[in-house]
Amino acid sequence: MYTKQALRELGVTGAEFSEEQRRSLDDNGYFVVTDVFSPEECRQMAEEFDALHRKEGERGGHEVHVEPGAPRVSNLFNKTAVYDRCLEIKPLLAASHYLLGEFKLHGANLRDPLAGKGHQDLHVDVPKIFPDDWWVLNAIVTFDDMKADNGPTRIVPGSHKWHPINVPHVNQGDWEPAPLTPEEEARTPKDLAAPYPGEVHVTAPKGSVIVVNSSMWHGGTVNRSGERRRVLHLTYTRRDLPQQLLQREYLTQDLYERMNPAHRFLMDIEPLPENAFAQRSARKAGTGTDGHWWR
Repeated sequence: MYTKQALRELGVTGAEFSEEQRRSLDDNGYFVVTDVFSPEECRQMAEEFDALHRKEGERGGHEVHVEPGAPRVSNLFNKTAVYDRCLEIKPLLAASHYLLGEFKLHGANLRDPLAGKGHQDLHVDVPKIFPDDWWVLNAIVTFDDMKADNGPTRIVPGSHKWHPINVPHVNQGDWEPAPLTPEEEARTPKDLAAPYPGEVHVTAPKGSVIVVNSSMWHGGTVNRSGERRRVLHLTYTRRDLPQQLLQREYLTQDLYERMNPAHRFLMDIEPLPENAFAQRSARKAGTGTDGHWWR
């Protein structure tokens, strides 16, 4: 299977990604789609977030990243089927194909900044080697209204075309940043926590999907009102790049069996080695071999 085939099997032809959205992604680095999920679907996904977080507490997100002041949950699809519907957001899948070519699931993380918390330094998620070297596309799925005062994401439109700043160490790999030009030096903020000229605080009603080129300068803001702002960060990456959460390391038989072939391809969980789940059970019990059977 290949990406276009998988997308066609999911009913994605590319027409779901409008010319206006394409221009916005190209020029501004993001676009917003409203009314993707109904209020009832948002309620179900928000309540599942709370249920999962109650189970995991301060360990929430430990498979990827624990953030003080902003409860997280990661490795979602192995824990619940409630978010499976998010694997078929057609404008997002079409945009991922447009931006990344052959792509796969990168990560899926829930986040909810608490009152007075949630601020992040300005950053990009991934490096790049040349100006239009796109590695990851991020979608923010809103289960609550994202308002001006409950910790909206801040972005700098057009900054995906600029040099990367403050790339998380875990994402840098073998990347060696090029020396900055005088123009880039002048553009780089001295204080990454401070507001940046021209930044936008993105607001959107519940049920929206905010699609963001992960090379754009962005960050979380403080939840000043204390109102809930539960979201799913769903990311896709090129097939030649590593996943944020290596799906084969965590794959359960339940997840594998409820996914169709197109989903399995896009999650990069196929083909499986013979007796994979028996081997995984043995490894978890401490009776396996080298622990690298997925690779």
